[in-house]
Amino acid sequence: MAGEDENIVSLYERNAMVFDEFRGRTLFEQPWLDRFTALVPPRGDVLDLGCGGAEPIASSLIRDGFRVTGVDASQTLIGLCRQRFPDRSWFVADMREFALPMKYNGIVAWHSFFHLNQHDQRAMFPRFAALAAPHAALMFTAGHFDGVALGEFAGEPLYHASLSAEEYTDLLEDNGFTVVAHMVQDPQCGGATVWLAKRIS
Repeated sequence: MAGEDENIVSLYERNAMVFDEFRGRTLFEQPWLDRFTALVPPRGDVLDLGCGGAEPIASSLIRDGFRVTGVDASQTLIGLCRQRFPDRSWFVADMREFALPMKYNGIVAWHSFFHLNQHDQRAMFPRFAALAAPHAALMFTAGHFDGVALGEFAGEPLYHASLSAEEYTDLLEDNGFTVVAHMVQDPQCGGATVWLAKRIS
């Protein structure tokens, strides 16, 4: 990473408990989560990249019977995951470097992937492919325009970046995925721009 995006990990770690409380437990993502899980076999293995404290997305997946593995760069947030769901697998790791010798039936990177800079986002697509089982589902959120935007969290600048829709489509296709659904600033989902894809084989 370069520039403002270097601060993301330390920002979330410094404000982990504030973030966990702010994130809340309201699953406004449910319609998209339902579309994602419809593509994952029952009791399938799901990888949550940027899982936070496991609430509310990972916990919902666990309740629905999926075998969840969570990854987050914040030691404190992963500590919360381990307290809440001690029988699951939780890793303190950077999604750009995480690797296990297993394949997942579903991969989700909700409100986490877009904190990577554009170069690192491009590099994630071969990593998604390497982690994906045949016909795996992939869901991530991005920005709604090609470029960089600075938000704010806990009084500190919060970096976001995005590629163009055309480039995301090309990256998915080049790495063996096909787009299932895409919506820009979904008003029913807090304005999230969502990509849902499926591994072709």
